Amino acid sequence: MKFEKSLLALALAGVLTACGGSSGGGSDPDPEPPVPGVVDISVELAKRPVDERLTCYQGMGEETCNLRIYQVMVEAFIDGDTNFDYNTAYGNSHHKGDIQGIINSLDYIESLGMNAIWLTPVFQSNTSDARLNGTGYFAGDYFTVDNNFGTKEQLKTLVDEAHARGLYVFLDGVFGHHSGDVSASPENRMPTNGEDQGSGKQAVYPDDLDFYIEVATYWVKELKIDGWRLDQAYQVPAEHWEDIRTAVEAASATVTYTNNEGDEVNPLGYMVGEIWRSAGEIASQGYGTDANPALLSNFDFPTRYATVETFAVNEGGSGDRAATHLDTGMMSLLAYPEHAQPNLMIGNHDILRFGDLLQRGGLANPDEAEYWARHKAAFAFMAAYSGPITLYYNDEIGYEVPGFAQQVSNTTCADQGLCDDHVARSSGRIEGVSTLVGDTPVELTAEEADLKQYVADLMTIRAENPALYNGSRTHIHSDEYIYIDRKDAGDNNVLVMVNTKGVEANVTILGTAIGSDGQLVNLMSDAAVEIAAGEYAVTLPAFGTAFFDIVSPTAEGPSLGDGDNLVGEGPLADCDAPDAGEIGPLGVEMFIRGDYEGGNNYAATPDSHKFAYKGDNIYQVVVNEPRPASFGFKFADSDWSSEFAVENSGAVNIGTEQTMTPAAGAGTQSNIFVPEAGDYVYSFRINASNDGGELMVSKCE
Repeated sequence: MKFEKSLLALALAGVLTACGGSSGGGSDPDPEPPVPGVVDISVELAKRPVDERLTCYQGMGEETCNLRIYQVMVEAFIDGDTNFDYNTAYGNSHHKGDIQGIINSLDYIESLGMNAIWLTPVFQSNTSDARLNGTGYFAGDYFTVDNNFGTKEQLKTLVDEAHARGLYVFLDGVFGHHSGDVSASPENRMPTNGEDQGSGKQAVYPDDLDFYIEVATYWVKELKIDGWRLDQAYQVPAEHWEDIRTAVEAASATVTYTNNEGDEVNPLGYMVGEIWRSAGEIASQGYGTDANPALLSNFDFPTRYATVETFAVNEGGSGDRAATHLDTGMMSLLAYPEHAQPNLMIGNHDILRFGDLLQRGGLANPDEAEYWARHKAAFAFMAAYSGPITLYYNDEIGYEVPGFAQQVSNTTCADQGLCDDHVARSSGRIEGVSTLVGDTPVELTAEEADLKQYVADLMTIRAENPALYNGSRTHIHSDEYIYIDRKDAGDNNVLVMVNTKGVEANVTILGTAIGSDGQLVNLMSDAAVEIAAGEYAVTLPAFGTAFFDIVSPTAEGPSLGDGDNLVGEGPLADCDAPDAGEIGPLGVEMFIRGDYEGGNNYAATPDSHKFAYKGDNIYQVVVNEPRPASFGFKFADSDWSSEFAVENSGAVNIGTEQTMTPAAGAGTQSNIFVPEAGDYVYSFRINASNDGGELMVSKCE
């Protein structure tokens, strides 16, 4: 279910880059003119040391880190049995999807290289809204399969057939709200009717804890499902997620099934929460603390937004950002406790498909090669993510809703199936399978088949290289164009290079920067790049990606720079400037407003983040950052009549004075990575016309 979007991110500048030239020591007295559409980039030092704090960065072989989940919207997916049809729901599909249709698609899902499926809710619904019932998100009977989707026997067949193919099965658990008229459980429990939730009621905790523990464990024991995706997980207090999670883990230990390799195994017991908020809120509401862990996995919305804002745009139309923005998203993981296993997805049933975002941003259409190339680049970045990943059905074939980008939202969008929050619920297209009973099996276009094969190849490489899904991350470099990480898990060492722009890039990397003194072997083509005079030369085509096996890693590892100087100079870096005792030329109180912890996702104006006027057009506030953090923010007043950020919504470079300009509307925030705890002064100097100036964030010595 959709709750709210967070336009999140944070960024760091890249190192030693040059466009149209080299950053080497000497200068050519008669340089060749740069080739149009080509950039030259030189990397001499790695940007940041190894990140091995979170579970999936430790190379310990955690199976949950290797999850490659395929999400299915049941009512919209595939019609496999004419006895079970909803015929109405939100979205633009046929609304005839059923459990048999998913069974018919299991071979395809397996061929795609996925190893798990997540089904949207399949339990009986009984609200007065037939369209809402089709989604399944307000259950009326948690122990009965919805008779518009199929039978309990069919669901058992689905789970058994999936397990026989090496696919885990996760159901969708809505444990924070329900229809308000819920049938009793086998042990005669019923949830409490709490506050109104539109078409239903909110659950009440701890009163309803035993009921939902019964739900969660019943389906593990009954059908041997492997766990749950948890809708609107913030509705359940974190301490009770620990109760439900441990109960599911205990139930999973009591049953076994035979997997595709003939082994008797326990259900996985994986649970992943949906908390569509900032990293800090995901941490507090979903993960709990290391001392009292709640959930072990939640969807990584901050990195999702960083990903689509780099390779496409967000739902608000803001994007096509620099490659540094990807690092911004990755640094948001600093907000999470050590047990966290964030799960990265690009799309789901509540947000626009990647293809529709490309068109909304005016970046590419399906009849253009760039449309498919941008898909490949985004999926490649996701494939190199340490931790579980989730792919929304048919994104692997670049599916989009024809003409949707040109549609104007209006009061009839729900009737047309064209509202932003459910337009992605489109009819499934599975190669070799009929979308509707009696139809001709689907044949993919050449472009769709090529993208599908590319995704399958990515999933194979990911499965074969623990460094990608369970490896530590050394950030080597990012700039406007190129993003480079080294991933390590034991003796599996992989260099990941992604070109985020539509220009060819010639990248020169010193071997010492990546900790390599031998060949780099491309994992997709087996082609080798040799080291020459201590450096590698790699050409990445527009939106191209390369995964290189580091054949001869050095004992020293990547050679790191000295790091950023966090302490600035001049009046904007003064942490002790006296107050001027007046409100200042803007005539309003100004705040740091953002998705930092306590910022309430841009809604709050806490006194701890309120600026004081210091005179000479300078506003300042000193903020204590108790731990490393990353967040987006603006300098704004309480009613948003004044909004400022770094020019072009750029990232903050701590210790550096930067140009500040108006930043009105969604997606125009600046982002900051605070690498260490301490006091930081946030400052800006407004110009004479009150429409810009300079800003700085500086660590207080």
